[in-house]
Amino acid sequence: MIAIATGTRADWGLLLPLARQLRAMGHEPSIIATNAHLVPELGYTLREIEADGFLPAAIIPLRQDAPDAVADATSGFARTLRELQPDCLVILGDRFEMLGAASAAMLCRVPVVHIAGGNISEGAYDDAIRHCITQIATLHLPETPLCAERIRRMRMLPEDDRSVVCAGSPGVYNALNTPLMSREEIAESLGFDPGERFLVGTLHSATLDTEAPLRRMEQFLDACEALLQEDATLRLILTYPNNDVDFEATVAALHRFADSHPERVLVIPSLGRVRYLSAAALSQGVVGNSSSALEEIPSLGVPSLDIGIRQKGREHGESVTHCEADTASILEGLRTILTPEARAVAARRINPYFQPDTPRRQAQAILGIMNYKL
Repeated sequence: MIAIATGTRADWGLLLPLARQLRAMGHEPSIIATNAHLVPELGYTLREIEADGFLPAAIIPLRQDAPDAVADATSGFARTLRELQPDCLVILGDRFEMLGAASAAMLCRVPVVHIAGGNISEGAYDDAIRHCITQIATLHLPETPLCAERIRRMRMLPEDDRSVVCAGSPGVYNALNTPLMSREEIAESLGFDPGERFLVGTLHSATLDTEAPLRRMEQFLDACEALLQEDATLRLILTYPNNDVDFEATVAALHRFADSHPERVLVIPSLGRVRYLSAAALSQGVVGNSSSALEEIPSLGVPSLDIGIRQKGREHGESVTHCEADTASILEGLRTILTPEARAVAARRINPYFQPDTPRRQAQAILGIMNYKL
């Protein structure tokens, strides 16, 4: 049995194609849900897993302070893995709760399959967590050839080692294969008319930034305020950050901003996978510091603005513009991605994270290393 760990709305959207592929190949995955999926303020996205047709085999609640959450995840996953006795545990990325999950799997002698190792994001402690999971993992499913090479160097593996399989980004697969909603369907679903010109934004905490997350959010919103003053036709859809640092204060700042522009700004805990991709595809651009702006959004032909240090060092396509996290730099970056030149570059859809049929590549690698029937 293959277990899949998921802790946020974002990672479940990336893991869903693999879960469906395993099911189609006759191997029903056991989903273990934790962390943000169980937080009402973040939309209680456990319901999204269930709506996608997967009833979690286990639910592991965590305290919201990150060190406590890692401790809870380690003990919770240890208990769960002993009960389920899976043949492997699939982990995506670099979230702090997944450090606990990987540690528990290692100590319970459950092989770890790691998706999206080898990436770089120098502005967050996620970078160190990702590399720790790489050292624990048995099978690596990186998204790009460069990521694969980094893993081989970290693990001192030969070029032809079968434990490293470059499968591409599941986010790019989603972007290219998800049936998208129309502008009218999005407006009805949100109860908010985004108009003809809008941006989609998410600003997470950059956990290694010397500036407080609340201050960075205020600088971002000040830039958005200036842009709205300059461009009377533009609207904004902003989603909550992850529950890393200063979550309540940054969310409160978001709502104060939206309350001052009720017809032009929507703040929502989560768009969900389909609405997010649909809104992004119709938008003038995606802004903030989420990895999705660098990975999947370029395949939608939409410009991205990456703010600050959180994703520093991560590969990206030519449609991604970077800026510093102060108000003036953000405003200049917002102006840049709204230009016809930026849209022309984005229309080329050049993306280093693309590989054909990513879920099948992932599933075949997992089943192969577990000696399952393909």
